[in-house]
Amino acid sequence: MSSSMKNSSLEKSDTVAKNEEIEYKGVRALPYIIGNEAFEKLGTIGTLWNLLVYLTTVFNMNTIAATNMVNIFSGTSNFGTLVGAFLCDTYFGRYNMLAFSSVASVLGMICLSLSAAIPQLHPPSCEAKSSTCKGPTAGQYTFLVTGFGFLVLGAAGIRPCNLAFGADQFNPNTESGRRGINNFFNWYYFTFTFAVMVSLTVIVYVQSNINWAIGLGIPAFLMFLSCVFFFVGKRMYVVIMPQGSPLTSIAQVMLAASKKRQLHLPDQPSESLFDYISPNSPNSKLPYTDQFKFLNRAAIITSEDRINSDGSASNPWKLCSIQQVEEMKCVVRVLPIWIAGIIYYVVLNQLQTFVVFQATQADRRVGHANFKIPAASYQIFQMLSLTIWIPIYDRIMIPCLRKITKEENGITVLQRMGFGIIVGIATMILSGAVEEWRRRVALTEPTIGVAPRKGKISSLSASWFIPQLALLGISEGFTLIAQIEFFYKQFPENMRSFAGSCLFCGFALSNYLCSLIITVVHKVTKDASGGNWLDQDLNKARLDYFYYLIAALEVINFGYFMICATWYKYKGSQAKSSHEIAMEKTNTKSSPTCTHASSQV
Repeated sequence: MSSSMKNSSLEKSDTVAKNEEIEYKGVRALPYIIGNEAFEKLGTIGTLWNLLVYLTTVFNMNTIAATNMVNIFSGTSNFGTLVGAFLCDTYFGRYNMLAFSSVASVLGMICLSLSAAIPQLHPPSCEAKSSTCKGPTAGQYTFLVTGFGFLVLGAAGIRPCNLAFGADQFNPNTESGRRGINNFFNWYYFTFTFAVMVSLTVIVYVQSNINWAIGLGIPAFLMFLSCVFFFVGKRMYVVIMPQGSPLTSIAQVMLAASKKRQLHLPDQPSESLFDYISPNSPNSKLPYTDQFKFLNRAAIITSEDRINSDGSASNPWKLCSIQQVEEMKCVVRVLPIWIAGIIYYVVLNQLQTFVVFQATQADRRVGHANFKIPAASYQIFQMLSLTIWIPIYDRIMIPCLRKITKEENGITVLQRMGFGIIVGIATMILSGAVEEWRRRVALTEPTIGVAPRKGKISSLSASWFIPQLALLGISEGFTLIAQIEFFYKQFPENMRSFAGSCLFCGFALSNYLCSLIITVVHKVTKDASGGNWLDQDLNKARLDYFYYLIAALEVINFGYFMICATWYKYKGSQAKSSHEIAMEKTNTKSSPTCTHASSQV
């Protein structure tokens, strides 16, 4: 083994020893982080989902203007996570970013609540018989946009950092710490879903039926409690500070590999390529992999390259370490799996949208009473299914699967994603069959009324939509939670906030993909002999065909995912050298802090 490799191994051993001195609080820190997450979601989700109603009823905006504002706000919030992740991983660290973003979210919610509570900050209410309504003044509009701006700042920092910050509280070098991280992902999503359920029922009801000032004041107060929870737990947190921009390292590898593209790779690259790890790097040492070999040229040492006395490259834009190359490979390997996730999200987006229209033209009466379940409230069954499924999977299925497969998590994250996609396909097929039944009953049997601007209401009970929504919740429980864990674990440690932003950027791109699919289907079928598949009156439409089309798309996506999953190599999956194993054993025996750190999880 070369002397540079020995030096880097020794330097990394010192880094491991330093990491083991960290006193991980594990589950003891989670109440503050989970509490912060729960109150943050209780405070913002209900408001965001009801924002369109607020803009059209209180600010008297027309539907197009309000929809555009909501879409711009939603898209900016999701893509803003990339900027937030960059600032977090490069300059401020996750704790500082979360502190700033939490305060920004509180200010944003206060602005929205004040815009509803103070008459001078919103237009006068519109008369019921009036055909024209006075819109917001420039000052009122500016105050509203200021509130949205604070909320965008809050979302850009909280969304990519909160999950990674919670996982940072566990020691990844111990078995109990790794299990704690896995459990944290499940319970994090459980808390998120539960908070959404409460927001969509209690808070939305207060906003729509009691008073907007109170309905927005409650979320603002809950967001304030979120900040309190977060700052109270400051002494319990493990705070990891950034070590420079991870994007710089990626750019260096690309440039160095491009400059050396004419060079031939050595026969034994793992032994011959430049190997150096900074003692301040938070990243774990990665073994050499034979994928994307063209990037390995960045680590070829030429006669022009100079090495400093500490073992680092004199010019990192011309010579990169094999560690930097492997870190970039980690990012590149994740991208195909991320693309499969974007296509999977189409299932979630389409059902969450069209099931409301289906319920509108179905029998929503409960028993023989006159009470009707609101069409939008049927999405609660998806969240309820997910909320019930997560504890069952975490406490019952994982221990059983662990005994069978000997895997720490029962099954791998890619297996969980694949199973979730399969359940998603079954969900779309079932949805198509139920919609075909609803439509047939509406056309062949007596109807129970007419939905405004829609059509006749089928006598088929809307309760038949519950099974497909329950399946959708289980599918989401497998795929989305697995993706969160996958991004967190497979990105380099100094890019975990970027990993958190991947999910939200995927949601944003999936929204655009859904809009494209709907536009294409509408244009192709509107003049077809069989009628428009997406007609406003679902009794004239063929929404069942559209569901089957999405199912076929997901079948293709599953085949693509299987190819990517078979090809994929988990980070650090290569076998370690005998020297590295010996060094790890030596450190374990000699480090008195190892047992202490483990006991903290």
